[in-house]
Amino acid sequence: MQHDDSASSGATIEIASDVDDELIAAFAHLIPQLSSSSPPPSRELLTDLVEGADTAVFVARVDGAIVGSLTLAFYRIPTGMKAWIEDVVVDDAARGHGVGRKLNEAALDEARRRGAKNVSLTSRPSREAANRLYQRIGFAPRETNLYRYDL
Repeated sequence: MQHDDSASSGATIEIASDVDDELIAAFAHLIPQLSSSSPPPSRELLTDLVEGADTAVFVARVDGAIVGSLTLAFYRIPTGMKAWIEDVVVDDAARGHGVGRKLNEAALDEARRRGAKNVSLTSRPSREAANRLYQRIGFAPRETNLYRYDL
């Protein structure tokens, strides 16, 4: 599935369908821009994500080069299908040109297509531009406590 939005942002969004050297190199370049504490995924992990029925790995391309990524995870619970957006990253050089918006919109379209009831995400308060983007797209802050138990 491909979304060609080149008229507005110069970006084309697609769901990765195979893991090749280009995808591995792109993640090796992008993940350090997202997290200094997590290493880029191995070929095996990327293959699991790309081939997994419960995940969709989106990539953004500008002039053919991968400049961003987003992972959409699906999960079923007794009250229905839900989705979660994780690890949104746009290369420093490509920020501010609508790539993040196009990635998120493509993920929302895919979640709708698969019948998810809603899509959630978290974003650190310090990521002010990202938080403004999420609210412009239509994400609403929730009054909740988010807890995490590190294993």
